[in-house]
Amino acid sequence: MKINATLPDKGRDLRLDLFRGVANWWIYLDHIPDNVVNWITVRNYGFSDAADLFVFISGYTASFVYARMMLERGFIVGATRLTKRVWQLYVAHIILFVIYIASISYLALRFGDSELVNDFNVAVLVDNATETLRQGLFLKFKPVNLDVLPLYIVLMGLFPPVLWIMLRQPNWTLAAAIILWLVSRQTGWNLSAYPVGTWYFNPFAWQVLFVFGAWCALGGARKNMHIINSPITLYVCVAYLILALVMTMAGKFPAFGDMFPQWLYSTFNPNDKTNLAPYRFLHFVAIVILVIRFVPKEWPGLEWKIFDPLVVCGQQSLAVFCVGVFLSFVGHFELSMSSGSLFAQIFVSVTGIAIMTIVAYYISWSKRQDKPLKPAAPKAA
Repeated sequence: MKINATLPDKGRDLRLDLFRGVANWWIYLDHIPDNVVNWITVRNYGFSDAADLFVFISGYTASFVYARMMLERGFIVGATRLTKRVWQLYVAHIILFVIYIASISYLALRFGDSELVNDFNVAVLVDNATETLRQGLFLKFKPVNLDVLPLYIVLMGLFPPVLWIMLRQPNWTLAAAIILWLVSRQTGWNLSAYPVGTWYFNPFAWQVLFVFGAWCALGGARKNMHIINSPITLYVCVAYLILALVMTMAGKFPAFGDMFPQWLYSTFNPNDKTNLAPYRFLHFVAIVILVIRFVPKEWPGLEWKIFDPLVVCGQQSLAVFCVGVFLSFVGHFELSMSSGSLFAQIFVSVTGIAIMTIVAYYISWSKRQDKPLKPAAPKAA
């Protein structure tokens, strides 16, 4: 079958690293409740948030990395490399899962805070620890804030055949993903969770963002630059972002929300994150269009030193994400046990981001040490 996708240019795209670093920092801040600093994150000013960005970039990067390998070395090699990555993600999740619930349980006992296990959805461990841990291995039991990585694991695990088809029929693959997303919303398809309920991030819905990212990477964005650069597209995107800002603020401030008709307010509030509401997806698409239009791959600003910490955090995304999730629990606990003052909120936020950045720089340095040194050039006679 003919290859109809356009492979990305070789070489690293710093935009991916930069925005993946941004997503990791935002996820950390958003996971700490009653924290004034998380007002800097995008979730407060529109329908989508850092989770949407994380899933989109994951799909974009997976195609960016594995599409060429699949074409040059065959489906089996590409699929096995993807499977290897899925295994790395799974191991990281299990390690984080064990450390997370052990820390929560220890602190709850150490400080006599019985509500802590309820706040983080680990109370079921007390009643049935063995079955709960077993369900955790199957990704069905997830403490609070440990929902994104299992979603990523499932999407990556199912990606090999999707990538094979997308290389040949990218537009039809995206269309199929959109249909699956809309059907899942109508039928209520979702994976079951333990002990009750369903996944917070419905994989049948959220896969559309992952596939959309892959579609953009494999030429979808490049082939539609005439639409992206159209003045009409710009006006529509800006108008929609303004609408999203207004409706999000209406949901956060009841007095402001009362100014709007109920039918308009209720259309966007509450924000349906679990099943990826259409207005949420369109909000993220509008952001992607503006970024592609105004932040090209060759933008000199990507080399600015001020962005280095974000870029490095994006390059070491998995480790930084896991550290950030754990630190968000530590930050939440620290604020709940202290006065929760403005200074404490800023301190917890800045300290957590600093630790995540230090971890990223250390891993980058450590990887460089593993590479063999280049032989010194011979001195001229």
